[in-house]
Amino acid sequence: MSLDVYLKLKDIQNLPSEPIILIRENGQVKEISREEWDKRFPNREPIMVELPSDTNMVYTANITHNLSYMAKEAGIYECLWRPEDIGISIASELIEPLIMGLRKMKSDPEIFKVFNPSNGWGNYEGLVSFVEEYLNACKQFPEAEVSVWR
Repeated sequence: MSLDVYLKLKDIQNLPSEPIILIRENGQVKEISREEWDKRFPNREPIMVELPSDTNMVYTANITHNLSYMAKEAGIYECLWRPEDIGISIASELIEPLIMGLRKMKSDPEIFKVFNPSNGWGNYEGLVSFVEEYLNACKQFPEAEVSVWR
């Protein structure tokens, strides 16, 4: 099971669309380049996904629920998993809490690594990367509507 986060603008955007390669790694779905695919999986063809170019979705990401305890320790669980419960509806409202959570996580990684799932599905580095990328998207699209699926 996983958490999916979305940032949507009110108006439809015409975004450039090229086929992409998605993989599951460290408890999240992430995009990789063709070069990275060929390096990791020589002599195998990837499945390419083409996303619609006319959409109001400007960002989406996914991470395993296994990292929810780590997010709680960092003080960002509600921001990520339950933004509606704390009155967060637009991306700009996530910026400061995510910055604070990242600072906390990066200030003492060992405190957070004890929350790495024993099954190996997700880890500290994956959550840090997820939060950094989500934060960057919030900065890029501060007026975007925040929604989650859990």
